[in-house]
Amino acid sequence: MNNISLIIMKKIIFFVTIFLLNKNIYAAEFNKAYFAGGCFWCMEESFDKVEGVVDTISGYSGGHLKNPTYQDVIYKDTGHVEAIQITYDSEKISYDQLLNIFWKNIDPFDKYGQFCDKGKSYRSVLFFQNNKQKKIIEKSINKVEKRFNSKVVTLVWEFDKFYDAEDYHQDYHQKNFLKYLSYKKACQREEILNLIWN
Repeated sequence: MNNISLIIMKKIIFFVTIFLLNKNIYAAEFNKAYFAGGCFWCMEESFDKVEGVVDTISGYSGGHLKNPTYQDVIYKDTGHVEAIQITYDSEKISYDQLLNIFWKNIDPFDKYGQFCDKGKSYRSVLFFQNNKQKKIIEKSINKVEKRFNSKVVTLVWEFDKFYDAEDYHQDYHQKNFLKYLSYKKACQREEILNLIWN
């Protein structure tokens, strides 16, 4: 075996070893969940800080218009709601746990929207991708209704498509921190959540 072949062989062994040592990274199961809870900026913030959540994206879902814009969703009857796509590591956090976080960040009894944002596009919606998720959602709703002895008005829709919102909406709570805080304070989101859940 000449020197070049030996070097190539050593490199192959090195990369195979690195791969095997890090195989848990490649084996991680990343799943997606789709929730709507009013302003998608606030929903993104709520899930970005959760361990096991890999990524969140603001967008639109549930409607009939393809490739909607923010203007379409807010000012036209597209059927879409502001939603978020959550990518999560199922080995670190379960769908049930994500649902628990969802409830603690919305008003499940407001059928007109969420907090200061009213209208069809701000309704709370849980999107299920299969029967298993649908059953988990139904069980979760029953639990909330029993706790409060009140009917949950959060909608349950079968997931179809998710459209990313415009770039300026992504990570808004980080990129425009002061404006975001001002908006959230004006909406009294935290105060209302504390009244409901604490």
